[in-house]
Amino acid sequence: MQTGFDNDRYIEMQASHIRERIAQFGGKLYLEFGGKLFDDYHASRVLPGFEPDSKARMLAQLADQAEVVFAICANDIERNRRRSDIGVTYDEDVLRLMDVFRSMGLAIGGVVITRFSGQPKAEAYQAHLEQLGIPVYRHYPIEGYPTSVDLIVSDEGFGKNEYVKTEHPLVVVTAPGPGSGKLAVCLSQLYNEHLRGTEAGYAKFETFPVWNLPLKHPVNVAYEAATTDLDDDNVIDPFHLEAYGEVTVNYNRDVDTFPVLRAMMEKIFGRSAYQSPTDMGVNMVGNCISDDAVCQEAGKSEVVRRFYTMSERIARTGQGEDELDKLRLLMREVGVDENHDPAHVAALLKEEVTGLPAAAMVLPDGSLVTGKTSELLGAASSLLLNALKRVAGVAKRTYVVSDEALAPISHLKTAHLHSRNPRLHTDETLIALSISSATNPEAERVISATSELKGCDAYFSVIISPTDEAIYRKLGINVCCEPKFERRTFYHR
Repeated sequence: MQTGFDNDRYIEMQASHIRERIAQFGGKLYLEFGGKLFDDYHASRVLPGFEPDSKARMLAQLADQAEVVFAICANDIERNRRRSDIGVTYDEDVLRLMDVFRSMGLAIGGVVITRFSGQPKAEAYQAHLEQLGIPVYRHYPIEGYPTSVDLIVSDEGFGKNEYVKTEHPLVVVTAPGPGSGKLAVCLSQLYNEHLRGTEAGYAKFETFPVWNLPLKHPVNVAYEAATTDLDDDNVIDPFHLEAYGEVTVNYNRDVDTFPVLRAMMEKIFGRSAYQSPTDMGVNMVGNCISDDAVCQEAGKSEVVRRFYTMSERIARTGQGEDELDKLRLLMREVGVDENHDPAHVAALLKEEVTGLPAAAMVLPDGSLVTGKTSELLGAASSLLLNALKRVAGVAKRTYVVSDEALAPISHLKTAHLHSRNPRLHTDETLIALSISSATNPEAERVISATSELKGCDAYFSVIISPTDEAIYRKLGINVCCEPKFERRTFYHR
């Protein structure tokens, strides 16, 4: 796969820039980390070469200076809010991320439960964390937040919040998802640090939109496509333009809230260190793009993927028409349509020819491979086997898994596990392939080629099962489905 991003340069440059910002504020910085810290697959798709864990690896370079504080909203705990990409609840994700950061040598400063007002599940969660030895702090709702600056920046506002005890020069404030209260935690700490004689600073890390790329650059448009459900829009930063005469890109929520944020800083310190939302940022991603053409194409492809994701959501839930309309406009902005990827057309054509669900994938060398539904294999399994054989250099007609190996699994499913679908899902197919590899060297070659499909796009003529989609995603393959189900039933799993 072509790369357009220098990941090593990014890690080094980003860490250096954060050290400079710490020094700017006299040795104490609260850094609000937006987006995903550890598993940023969106960034890896639109910036080919960016590794999903790049930001965490960058922080590992600052391990001797940094600690991580997590913000989680009590209301999100109460309603068991989940991350849409990996399916875990926010409270579970905090524990998962703590394990990840600890394994990288980063200190854990604690967990702040924001907007706490006696929610029972939040109280139970706090008890669980404290049992594990994790410091927990409560921050409370403030009437009129964020506009009532005089109340917010007072003993009755931030002053009521529990002070988070930190020991390191860099305090990274992160969260399992949006709306968790990261900014409020940072500002509350600035206020309470000031009361204790420490003049700490604040900065913000957001990967997207990329402030030093054009407003309508496909990478920035892809961010809008990813956040249609949040009603985010990329905008020119008017404060930065006025202060410096320089055109930079930010997003509407940061621009809208900046006057209030600046007023809070002036209330706390008597002055604001920043003239614009762009000033607050430390993101160096735009300086590490090595091939802009590759990243532009990746951005366009991501907009199309988001179109199919939303189309599938509508088919499943009946919700998302407004977001889909916006995605159509965004596709038009970057000059693509739903047929941008040749695999989409190939999958539909294969279905038309066979009369059954089909699939297609463009391989790293640009060649196209298809998969069809058979008696023993679904389209997802067929496509995966055909793609693996192609990249492994195994002839298409070579049987790496015999019918004799597949048939007993199919029989087990239908006769004993009471499945109505006799065809093997991708996980079952890979297990059969693994068993075959014990005696078949060609099967072993095919298994060894799984990493070669990372970053490829697979298109399906129907919505595939969650099992198949999960296996594809584990292999790093992007999945897009035509928004229709194979069976005309009301209930689908």
